[in-house]
Amino acid sequence: MPHVVTQPCFDCKYTDCVVVCPVECFYEGEKMLYIHPDECIDCEACVPECPVEAIYHEDNVPEEWKDFIALNAEMAPQSEVITEKKEPLADSDN
Repeated sequence: MPHVVTQPCFDCKYTDCVVVCPVECFYEGEKMLYIHPDECIDCEACVPECPVEAIYHEDNVPEEWKDFIALNAEMAPQSEVITEKKEPLADSDN
């Protein structure tokens, strides 16, 4: 089961997680990052790197964010892979 990027990443887009991913399964959308479910190897390296705690194992996604499971699966293949750290969006709180 893959990991999923959820609501706290929206309009935030910290990229600390992408640099530790051994399989380059993060993809950058306009407002958030996505994890490709077919590429994630469930290593959990990204989880402690996320400063806004937006990444969850698919089985542990909070109920109110369950839609993000399908959103990651839909949007990752349509987005560009990201492997290097970038500045977060300007309106990020952290």
